[in-house]
Amino acid sequence: MAELQKAAAKPSFQPEHRKRSWITPKTFPYILIAPTVILFCLFTIYPVISSFIMSFQKSDGAGMAFVGLENYIRLFKDPLFLTALKNTFFILIIQVPIQLFLALILASALNSRLVRMKAFFRISYFMPAITALVAYSIVFMIMLDENYGIINYFLSLLGLEKIGWLTSTTWSKVALMIAITWRWTGYNMVIYLAGLQNVSESLYEAASIDGAGKVRQFFYITIPQLRPIILFTFVLSTIGTLQLFDEPFILTEGGPNNSTLTISLYLYQNGFKYFDFGYASAIAYVLVIMIAFLSWIQMKVAGDRD
Repeated sequence: MAELQKAAAKPSFQPEHRKRSWITPKTFPYILIAPTVILFCLFTIYPVISSFIMSFQKSDGAGMAFVGLENYIRLFKDPLFLTALKNTFFILIIQVPIQLFLALILASALNSRLVRMKAFFRISYFMPAITALVAYSIVFMIMLDENYGIINYFLSLLGLEKIGWLTSTTWSKVALMIAITWRWTGYNMVIYLAGLQNVSESLYEAASIDGAGKVRQFFYITIPQLRPIILFTFVLSTIGTLQLFDEPFILTEGGPNNSTLTISLYLYQNGFKYFDFGYASAIAYVLVIMIAFLSWIQMKVAGDRD
């Protein structure tokens, strides 16, 4: 009887040991984003860290030798870097305000009820922004040629002397700013136009009743209402100008006499022309610091203080 009770107490089967799966509801989201995180670390985080370490190094035969702050000290004693810095800030101070003001005027005009074929004009002004950088730079190089360019041809028809757009130390900066303004004005115009769609028409109607003209409405209604968007475009344009490379590289190659040499172009020359990667990395990080500092200043001065 005791033996029968022991037999009945024993389980008739042994439970199977299930293998734990590493794909669970908690781990599945991480598995999905893992490829993106790996690629981001491989192609973004690693180059950033590697270039930062390289900025404290110098080429030593086949390898790199640690030199501390030597590259950064050399940077601020380098007359070419100071020239590139001066040229970049000259373009920033002159070209960016003109470009954004033109974009704001065009956006206000295309937002008016008096203008017809708005879609055509919006697309026309925005088209330069999607034009290939190299293609449009080559077109401007042909147009601004001193001897055969169409601009100097029209000037000669008016009895004016030809201008060395790409050979003069003064006019080369003007040519560069004209090309940049042509490309990016329409881009900023579209951003302003989107902001104007959210400005209430009642504000303009009330201003009209009070006797305010279009000019006063522009300065006292349009600009204040678009202040956050203007700040946004100003920061973007500042960053883009400090990183200016394609136009001076193709149009003038930094000349004549380094008059259009920019920081990014000088960085490129040191890194891929002279293969001084340590010094080029130092230039890159000084540029990053300048962009961050100027963006912070703009946000503090013109940002929302509430």
